[in-house]
Amino acid sequence: MESGYLGIDGCPGGWFCVGLDADAGWSVSVIATDLVGSVAATATAAFIDIPIGLPDRGAEERLCDREARSKLGRGRGSSVFPVPARASLQARDFAEALAINRQCTGRGISKQSWLIAPKIRVVDDVLRTDRRLHGVLRESHPEICFWALNSAKPMRHNKKTPEGHQERMALLRQFFPAANTLFEEATKRYRRKEVAGDDIVDALVLAISARLGAGRYRSLPADAQRDAAGLPMEMVFFAP
Repeated sequence: MESGYLGIDGCPGGWFCVGLDADAGWSVSVIATDLVGSVAATATAAFIDIPIGLPDRGAEERLCDREARSKLGRGRGSSVFPVPARASLQARDFAEALAINRQCTGRGISKQSWLIAPKIRVVDDVLRTDRRLHGVLRESHPEICFWALNSAKPMRHNKKTPEGHQERMALLRQFFPAANTLFEEATKRYRRKEVAGDDIVDALVLAISARLGAGRYRSLPADAQRDAAGLPMEMVFFAP
């Protein structure tokens, strides 16, 4: 899929991608986990909901995660989970990952982190081996993008509830009038066991933010930290 601006969110089928061009044309696709680098290489900018910039050692959490939780508050802040240490991504099972992470950082990792470890590892490997993607494939977070588009106010409802879906779609339509059409087309094209409804909404807000903010992105923190591999530890977004 070739498109100017991509929003990429993990889904049961691999990655769900929304592509937007400068003229408001759009496309949707599901790609295998290991194809994320080749797809991002076709884009001007690609926002992905996956940690980029990983800790190696030390108990201190990434500053971008702490700032994101602070912005989102108690209701939505729990969607920002602690990032595993790079070494734990090579573990054979959850118990081994837990032990490695405790050795590296002094804390364990959540089951949620372990379940997406293969995706984190793929993105980490891609960015450490292909410098052409630096500044193109960038970490973002759907709830931070919604917060920014909503005048720095977090969403009121959980995204998996009907109220949360309606609240987010109403906001997206303000910036992308074809939001409903795109969502309906995606739900017709892909079975729920491949792509959940909130995967579509999350990828869409990432794509909208990538397109609207071209050249004017902001980030948490304002000055990104760097990990041992030189990758930025940041969450990018667009604020109108």
